[in-house]
Amino acid sequence: MKAIGVTRDVDEPQFLDVPRPEPGEGEALVRTLRVGVDGTDHEVIAGSHGGFPEGEDYMVLGHEAVGVVEEPNGTGLEVGQVVVPTVRRKPDGETNEYFRRGEPDMAPAGEYVERGIVGGHGYMAEYFTSPADYLVPVSDELAEYGFFVEPISITEKANEHAYATREPFEWRPEAACVLGNGSLGLLTLWMFGREYDRTYCVGRRDRPDPTIDIIEELGATYVDSRETSVDEIPDEYEPIDYIYEATGFAPHVIETVHALAPNGVGALLGIPEPWDFEVDGGSLHNELVLHNKCLIGTVNSHIKHFEYAVDTLESMPEWLLEALVTTIATPEAVEPAFADDAEQIKAVVEFDTL
Repeated sequence: MKAIGVTRDVDEPQFLDVPRPEPGEGEALVRTLRVGVDGTDHEVIAGSHGGFPEGEDYMVLGHEAVGVVEEPNGTGLEVGQVVVPTVRRKPDGETNEYFRRGEPDMAPAGEYVERGIVGGHGYMAEYFTSPADYLVPVSDELAEYGFFVEPISITEKANEHAYATREPFEWRPEAACVLGNGSLGLLTLWMFGREYDRTYCVGRRDRPDPTIDIIEELGATYVDSRETSVDEIPDEYEPIDYIYEATGFAPHVIETVHALAPNGVGALLGIPEPWDFEVDGGSLHNELVLHNKCLIGTVNSHIKHFEYAVDTLESMPEWLLEALVTTIATPEAVEPAFADDAEQIKAVVEFDTL
């Protein structure tokens, strides 16, 4: 069957002919519709993140997917049902306390497999198999954009954890800021627009630019970090109650602490390369302690976050989803989906339609 993956000797996506998977007990066979491409895929291709399945000389890419059940195989799912797969799985033949508790997203490295990222084949193929417990149903109406469920779920988890840190007292955030104007940042910005009085989005793009147009259509303020650094936002605009970092730009972590309002929270999702720079550790420590600020790191998500994400996606305006998808590639001509294109927001590889 057709697939897009990487091999151990070539650091670019390749068209592969691989065996069609056979569902095991408790697994369904799913026909793939669309698979999104994101920064993690590029990191896997470059070899800076993730790892191949054990004993394999290739790995199928893709972790943002939507498909249709082809063979339920006794799982209770129905033929033709649209589903979105989660990403983390138990290591082969093993389990651990995180999976037993239903919290695989909290497992440390080495205690899980992530499909299309580390230790397991992804979904960028004509078919994939999955246990039914890791498949989240979505409506037929969401089939075209169902691959967005996975990235939205990442924000659902980040928000849950951010608010959990403020649970002991009454927190009334009014201003929120997203660092990064990629597709994840823009999806999150729309979500923030429902919750906060004032929203900001930080990027590094010149006008005219489609992401800036989307930011302003969402009623948010665009902040060019080349002109106003994150830690200067309080002086230029206002202190921020909640900052969502999705850039992987390491200095943003330190700048976030100084940009937060008292009692504010910074959620860190970007994964930077090793980066040495000078930090005033005393000032950083004082800001956190004297103003009750909090930084949290968060990665991955699980079933309940995917379920929340389905509800969120159903509420999103179609104009936004259409604007975010700027490239639709086929497996036979996949290069545009992985191109370094300044105009590209979200690329998908389309294997089939509903």
